[in-house]
Formats: sequence, structure tokens, C-alpha cells
Amino acid sequence: MTDPRHPHWVYDHGTEPDPRFTLANERTFLAWARTVLGLLAGAVALHSFRVPTADGVRVGVIAVLVLTAILCTIFAMVRWARVERAMRERRPLPAFSAGFILAGALLVIGVLLGFSLVL
Repeated sequence: MTDPRHPHWVYDHGTEPDPRFTLANERTFLAWARTVLGLLAGAVALHSFRVPTADGVRVGVIAVLVLTAILCTIFAMVRWARVERAMRERRPLPAFSAGFILAGALLVIGVLLGFSLVL
């Protein structure tokens, strides 16, 4: 019998893990969602308040913030599913790489904002 939950490529494999682990995985996903909301709020604030004053830099920072938010959303969904499936199949959890991508994007944003202060 197949599990009625979606996505099937996650729930139709292995056995049900301890609910505490599944709930912890969901909390981690929600933490990434909060990060995405923060990135989008930053982009809206920069756009609304026209900060930094250099238009090209502002557009660049906003674009990087929005792109980072999109990528974080995708990574969060994929990571949730990979971790859930690994727990169901009693396999080691997948490596964590999304945090490094987020850190790199925040570094680029920081450099761009620092550059705007010099202008």
C-alpha cells in the first residue's frame, strides 16, 4: 500500500522514523523559510528606501538577495526531502551544503553594500 502523503518519492520508501526526527526536520525547513523571508524583506527595504544611493549597486544587491531567496527555497525543499528519505531508509544523512551557498551569497551582498559606502 502506498502512503497517501506527498511527495511519493520520499514517503513510499523505508519505514516511518521516530516522529521527533521528522518534526526536527520540519523545524529546520521552517528555519530556512524564515531566512528566505528575511532575505526578501531586505530586498524590499533596499528597494523602498532607495538604499544604497548608487542605483547600480542597489539593483545588484536586490538581485542577489532575491536570487539567494529563490535558491534557499529550492535547497530547503530538496534538503527536507533528502533528509526525510534518508531517515526512512536508515541511511546516513546527506551532506550539508546549502549553508555554504548562503554564506557565499551573504558575503557578496556584504561586499556590494560595503562598496556602495565608498561611492
